[in-house]
Amino acid sequence: MLRRMILAGALLAWLAPMAVAETADEVVAKYVAARGGMEKIKAIKSMKVTGKMVMGGGAMEAPFVQMKRRPKDSRTEFTFQGMTGVQAFDGSGDVAWSIMPFMGKKEPEAAPAEETKLMAEEADFDGALIDWKEKGHQIEFVGKEQVEGADAFKLKLTRKNGNVDYIYIDAETGLEVKNEQKRVMRGAEVETETYLSDYKEVDGVPFPYTISAGRKGGAENQRQKIVMEKFELNAAMVDSLFKLPANAVKASEAPKDTTKAAAKTDAKSPAKPADAKTAATKKK
Repeated sequence: MLRRMILAGALLAWLAPMAVAETADEVVAKYVAARGGMEKIKAIKSMKVTGKMVMGGGAMEAPFVQMKRRPKDSRTEFTFQGMTGVQAFDGSGDVAWSIMPFMGKKEPEAAPAEETKLMAEEADFDGALIDWKEKGHQIEFVGKEQVEGADAFKLKLTRKNGNVDYIYIDAETGLEVKNEQKRVMRGAEVETETYLSDYKEVDGVPFPYTISAGRKGGAENQRQKIVMEKFELNAAMVDSLFKLPANAVKASEAPKDTTKAAAKTDAKSPAKPADAKTAATKKK
């Protein structure tokens, strides 16, 4: 009898870790709680972020200002080589547009369908994990992996549009620390990975003050870094910031030579400031 009790106890001890295995819903709940809870998350109606993009291993810097408004309005202004570019998304009309003077495009230009799809993802004010069921996404719990020396829960997010992300939630803090994406950009498939760190609370809600991104598997010194300097929550914003200007030109056609397109995309693969969402808010 004693032997049976010992064997039963050993079996229960072995099964215990399996019994407490996380589920996708539990991980998301931990994430929501870590961000201050749903009430605090939903209380934020708009957000203005000031910071800088650091490129070329620190050789170049470009200051930026990003404005986001619930549910999917987004505008990022960044200055480079004395010129200011704009990337914007009008959530009410699902229209993306940009002004890129350093690329010879000084007038507003509507984005092609492929780029609009990506910007719509980035413009999601709360990020993909918040209200994921209502948004039509699917989430699977993959397991636990290490991210920069710490345990993290790995989730597979299949978006309503079919795109797939892998999101890593720190097992201790419940905050997002990494995400991986595979997207088609300018006719070529590109895999990127983004790291989120240096979280600080703003009005009781933690935001990452450092985001670094680049090609999946690339060297750390090849990632583009985004450093947030200031968050302003519930800042007033007018509709015209996000609306497609009346003088906007038609979307440019995507390059037909996908080899050249891939080369250009690889050089630019780091994430845009909009990732501070979802990043700060993702995707998000």
